[in-house]
Amino acid sequence: MINIIKNDLRRIDLNLLLVLHVLLEEGSVTRTAERLYLGQPAISGSLARLREAFSDPLFVRTPKGMQPTPRALALGEQVRPFLRLLQGELQGPPAFDPATSDRIFHLGMSDALEAALMPALLQRLLTVAPGIRIVAHQTDSGRAPAMLDAGEIELAAGVFDPPAAWHKQRELFGWHFVCLYDPARIEVTADPVPLDTYLAHPHLLTSFNAELSGFIDERLAELGRSRRVQFSSRNFSTSAAMAKRMAAFTTLPSYYAEAWRDLLGLAVGELPFETPRFAVSLMWAAAADLDPGLSWLRAIAMELWGEWCRLQDSNP
Repeated sequence: MINIIKNDLRRIDLNLLLVLHVLLEEGSVTRTAERLYLGQPAISGSLARLREAFSDPLFVRTPKGMQPTPRALALGEQVRPFLRLLQGELQGPPAFDPATSDRIFHLGMSDALEAALMPALLQRLLTVAPGIRIVAHQTDSGRAPAMLDAGEIELAAGVFDPPAAWHKQRELFGWHFVCLYDPARIEVTADPVPLDTYLAHPHLLTSFNAELSGFIDERLAELGRSRRVQFSSRNFSTSAAMAKRMAAFTTLPSYYAEAWRDLLGLAVGELPFETPRFAVSLMWAAAADLDPGLSWLRAIAMELWGEWCRLQDSNP
């Protein structure tokens, strides 16, 4: 958790870590004392011991309350999941029966993964766990770990870097970029789509930075070619819907393009050049690893979404 040598551990007890955690949340010695049912002198004494242990002021008094230092914020990111893990161990695993549970699960993923993966999950839940509900939160590889640590989500799906020690991760399926188009408007005579055909029509771009170019354009530039991006949006679904109404290509993740192919009667083609391969994984907090409800949901998701991907691969 925290890089402390054994001798330093003698100066730290769990109560101090709890005080640090609550101080970060409350920003006030008074409110921290009230929340922990302690006196203000006890909290001030704990803060003094924390400052000595970590050789940092940790909190600076300002007119707006106790302002944490960068060191305090960094410690807080590591203390939070540790305390959650300890709390879970002390409480023991709660009982969970999917057939009767009315639990609400909070999942984090992109809109593309929501559209591709959630219908199968919800359909299964209506059959085996009708009382369970899902709240989806928009997230990405950069925000998901912090959202897990803060308890905003319980399970994340996406393309992630190797996890921190307090997170768990399991690969679901692989994917790559493909192009989506309306075969009634664009005639494609081969697969992969011929490069000249790919460049002969306008393109609809999904860009989280609201730009008119992306890594596909960088790849084309390496080939000495370029495309005409006519429209850019942050939303994957916008480009897919527009491809049904105009003679244009949009380049999307394979799992998402295949979902829209089936829904709108569009066609999916391989790109006329190589692109990287990626993997969608599940990520969750190690503190929740033994949560029976979340373990059950992970197992259902891995079964359904892995099977969904295999079906898409067998349906070119």
